[in-house]
Amino acid sequence: MTSLFLSVMPIVILIWMMTKKNGLPSHIALPITALMVGLLQLFYFNTDFTLISANIIAGILSAITPISIVAGAILLNRMIYLSGSEDIIRRWLEGISKNQVAQLMIIGWAFAFMIEGASGFGTPAAIAAPILVGLGFNPLKVAMLALVMNSVPVSFGAVGTPTWFGFSNLGLDDATLLETGKITALIHFVAAFIIPPMALRFIVSWGEIRKNYLFVLISTLSCTVPYFLLAQWNYEFPALVGGAIGLIMSVVVARFGLGLATAEQKVAKMAVAGEAAALGDAVSMNMTSMSSQATTSGTSKQSQPDNQAVSTGQILKAMTPTILLIAILIVTRIKQLGIKSMLTDGTELFTVSFGPLGDFSLSKALILKLSHILGTDVTWAYKTLYVPALIPFLLVVLISIPLFKLQGNIVKQMFSETASRIKMPFIALVGALIMVKLMMTGGENSPIMTTGQAFSDLMGTSWQYVGAYLGALGAFFSGSATVSNLTFGAIQQTIALNVGLPQTTVLALQSVGGAMGNMVCINNIIAVSTILGIANKEGYIIKRTVIPMIAYGIVAAIMSTVV
Repeated sequence: MTSLFLSVMPIVILIWMMTKKNGLPSHIALPITALMVGLLQLFYFNTDFTLISANIIAGILSAITPISIVAGAILLNRMIYLSGSEDIIRRWLEGISKNQVAQLMIIGWAFAFMIEGASGFGTPAAIAAPILVGLGFNPLKVAMLALVMNSVPVSFGAVGTPTWFGFSNLGLDDATLLETGKITALIHFVAAFIIPPMALRFIVSWGEIRKNYLFVLISTLSCTVPYFLLAQWNYEFPALVGGAIGLIMSVVVARFGLGLATAEQKVAKMAVAGEAAALGDAVSMNMTSMSSQATTSGTSKQSQPDNQAVSTGQILKAMTPTILLIAILIVTRIKQLGIKSMLTDGTELFTVSFGPLGDFSLSKALILKLSHILGTDVTWAYKTLYVPALIPFLLVVLISIPLFKLQGNIVKQMFSETASRIKMPFIALVGALIMVKLMMTGGENSPIMTTGQAFSDLMGTSWQYVGAYLGALGAFFSGSATVSNLTFGAIQQTIALNVGLPQTTVLALQSVGGAMGNMVCINNIIAVSTILGIANKEGYIIKRTVIPMIAYGIVAAIMSTVV
């Protein structure tokens, strides 16, 4: 009992630290929790100090993978904004349809779905939410819509990072990981029938949703059908390709007005429009100030007046980085093309001994590996060319600089803003990964295994009805579905094995939970609120978004009984 109490205590304290009044941010709470787990391992579980130190080193190094992806996503986002592409995309999307439901589904659902698949880590809200506010929607309502909409694609976001990296510590073979992805996609597919309408309700009435429901359904299925089908053979592309197909189909359907109310062209009431426009102007001013004004026309954000028509050439140019991003990801991820094997070639070029620290090696595909850390079996590796950081994010940005003729001071601004934004996330991820490594240290007697055993004894096979909420809890306090999977994946796996549930089903519930937890994730709420200029509304947002999150968990529980 004492072992269970001490194993659970750090997680409970972590949740308390982050959810109490004036709670601590994740970059403080997670390192504190990691320190607590380290002390418990040392003084209660009597773990060898060298093994603890080796796992701390591995945890620090492991943070390079997710933070490099985050940095690449932010860099691309800043380039799209500062080049003026974001303005062009916004004006193009506005011209497709004046129907509010159509605009919300195209941008808040399909476009964000695709962006999540390409980059993840909060990028969809960073790109889609400002576009919606620019169209005249209330920033607070947009924030809630963006948080709820950005749930279905998350398990396969950032080219499947929450799946392939989030479960990387569990020793799963590729077939098991793929089967987990299949079940995850099925649960998300079913949940998607209720999530977009619930998100739309934050902004428009149920009456408007009903009148335009056929379009909502078409837009939803145009993303989720290819998403589900692709998940049958791949766990990296479902969200990316599903979102791209869904965006194209949603735009085409909206152009023809299919499924939209006949009064599509009706403009919103003047009072509401005036208020929304004023809020939109305020957000635009806020975002402009964040991007430091340049003194010459060549150094400011490159944009056109809102009343100027957007040409096909402008649209294609503005979308080029996104199209190029998707194309590179597809080419480098399809095994049959042979490029994937080149980027993951583990054939060693050389090995260098770093003495007590371990043995460092470099492969033909520039895979960095540190083995036998401090003389233990602990190992770390980083796939330089395969992790979606240098390729495709940095590569696309470097190609885009001459394409958009960006001047040196804008390029400098892009990189400096990216660097400033990843400082705190890096600290949080280091804390999370050290905590995870230490929680898993000790084999059968590790805190993770002890906790999993207790949960399995308490719930038995009924665990499947609440398993998704543990994943949501992980995303809630950590700010990431990937970190949630890293933190609780081993507990979920242990429970499944102990009570006789299929581990693929339970891990799928964990993955779905991590995704739906984005709705109430404190970090995400703060991020989107900051982008939209919303102050002191975190509690209000959580109270509203927790309702669709609970509904999502109910769907997951029901589906777990039929898969």
